[in-house]
Amino acid sequence: MVRADRGAVLVLPADGLDGEHEPRRVVVDRDGLVAGDDGERVAPTVGDWLRLDETGALTSLAPRTTVLVRDTAGATSRVQALAANIDVVLVVEHLEPEPDLGRIERLLTLAWRSGATPVVVLTKADLVPDPEGMTAEVVAVALAVDVHTVGVPTGRGIDALRALLVPGATLVAVGPSGAGKSTLVNALAGREVMEIGERRADGRGRHTTTHRELVPLAGGAMLIDTPGIRGVGVVADVDALDTTFADVAALADACRFADCHHTGEPGCAIRAALDSGELAERRFDSWRRLAREAAYQARRHDARLRAEERDRWKKVTKEYQRGLRGPGRPRV
Repeated sequence: MVRADRGAVLVLPADGLDGEHEPRRVVVDRDGLVAGDDGERVAPTVGDWLRLDETGALTSLAPRTTVLVRDTAGATSRVQALAANIDVVLVVEHLEPEPDLGRIERLLTLAWRSGATPVVVLTKADLVPDPEGMTAEVVAVALAVDVHTVGVPTGRGIDALRALLVPGATLVAVGPSGAGKSTLVNALAGREVMEIGERRADGRGRHTTTHRELVPLAGGAMLIDTPGIRGVGVVADVDALDTTFADVAALADACRFADCHHTGEPGCAIRAALDSGELAERRFDSWRRLAREAAYQARRHDARLRAEERDRWKKVTKEYQRGLRGPGRPRV
């Protein structure tokens, strides 16, 4: 699937991912959901493989190998799939204005949780006097992740990113509005495939992408551009958080007590690292905030599953009682 529109999706055949075929429109059920092999109905997203019958009607969703998801806004515990079957997540952040380290950490956590490989791309290097120094600050928080500094007008860093575009690979670009994702996609594609907004008076780019779209490239790779993310709701597990914050997790494991809250308990390795300057207060606060959000989302998810199970058994019980009464028998 290359794009989702209201009530329909745009798809390409499995042998049509060469940039030479036009996508076809396939209608989705009224609720916008498609059945998967496990029976659960989910909303299809860009990158999904969809099965069609001989008439061209949508029948089911093929199992996903990876999926990038975010928490949805509001009280619901549902999550939103941003892209599926991806190999690389390009976490795109601008150097002008100054990069948001906390946002990078959030997006890296989502990327690790997806099962794909995260890569950080720092754009607009041509607009700042010290891109190397700013890049070093990002490298310090993007542990075990490749960080590329890019200036599209000058061509800086583009060749290194093009090396990721191996045949059959699918990459998705995520980041805030104005980070230059569409400009980056166009540069990697070698042609204008996404609309670019004009720069605002304050130097920031205007956000123009309003949908997620898969762009097949001539070399056999595929790129997915996404709308800018304003608030990044975290859907994470322990492994994803521990990978993003491997330094903090190692300190937590070194605490004297396994249930240490890091608020003054004796033998707290995290508190000692904070006092010595080995661990920055900002990074500790970011880890603690994301851990709380992830735990809250997990509790909401469990509550939803329990509610769905109760509803399912209520339905089974009603059908059973209806069968006992038989057709036309009065209720007693």
